[in-house]
Amino acid sequence: MVKIRLQRQGKKKAPFYHIVVADSKSPRDGKIIEQLGTYDPMTDPATIVLDSEKVEKWIKNGAKPTDTVKALIEKTK
Repeated sequence: MVKIRLQRQGKKKAPFYHIVVADSKSPRDGKIIEQLGTYDPMTDPATIVLDSEKVEKWIKNGAKPTDTVKALIEKTK
């Protein structure tokens, strides 16, 4: 199964996330299929950059977003 989820980047106590499409069996920071955007929770307010066309394409093809990514998608709409 394919999931849309966060991939953690950045330093300790300073997280930065890539929003990616990955196989559900691969590790969190492992191999990805495609990068859809970024999420930076350290800025005020949090910065979310998302390619909505790619997100819609992947959801139509059966990719399931995680709860956190689903909330981020809702915030960008």
